[in-house]
Amino acid sequence: MNIIDGKQIAQNLRNDIAKKVKQLDHAPGLAVILVGDDPASEVYVRNKDNACKEVGFYSEKINKSANITQQELLDEIRRLNNNDKIDGILVQLPLPKHLDANLVIETISPQKDVDGFHSENIGKLMQNKAYLRPCTPKGVMTMLATIGIDLVGKDCVVVGASNIVGRPMLMELLNARATVTICNSKTQDLSGKLRRADVVVAAVGIPQMIQGDWIKPGAVVIDVGINRLESGKLVGDVDFDSATKNASWMTPVPGGVGPMTIATLLENTLTAYQNRT
Repeated sequence: MNIIDGKQIAQNLRNDIAKKVKQLDHAPGLAVILVGDDPASEVYVRNKDNACKEVGFYSEKINKSANITQQELLDEIRRLNNNDKIDGILVQLPLPKHLDANLVIETISPQKDVDGFHSENIGKLMQNKAYLRPCTPKGVMTMLATIGIDLVGKDCVVVGASNIVGRPMLMELLNARATVTICNSKTQDLSGKLRRADVVVAAVGIPQMIQGDWIKPGAVVIDVGINRLESGKLVGDVDFDSATKNASWMTPVPGGVGPMTIATLLENTLTAYQNRT
């Protein structure tokens, strides 16, 4: 069984972006808005800020009170939409419950939507005319390309149907001419469907739900899940130890998909810059 080293693939991608940035007239700019003081979100935002500095981007980290009104947040986004120094805008999710995340996403200019969540960008992905693609699924596709798997005609199963990962992952794989089944935690005979899959993408958010004997011998397993057990240990949605007995390639947790999401965010920001200049 081979480990798909997301840290190394992400580092290679960041190195490539940094080389391209040195050849530009001015640095691409990314603005990240953090609402409130959720500790996990603060870590994510800090990691994104550090990654921007590493590749030579201009970075704005905007902290807003958890009590910010919907209108105040939308006004901040519109200000950034009109700021020529900013090529990409990201609002860290989840937001406090009194804020409408969908309205926030739709207010970001599609040309600066580096998360790839705006309905215009999702629509283009559906039509295989992708411009800014959701970061985690795009990062998964980069990983699959790096290990050299030919997806044409392969049976792929995506477990989890969120707007952030599962649904766009389905479209990424369809656009690569794979045959795709999308499932959720309530899917009947989930284990049977997984046992026929050449590629499994687990993004259901349930720790170690997918057992090793559900994995077809030789399958590629991409584990998007990141869950913290009561012991403090981080685990994925797949039981790693048992799955390694069947999988030919597998991502670890942590150190697999996570680093690719941030590196792909930088890639999207560079794409947004190039399309605006």
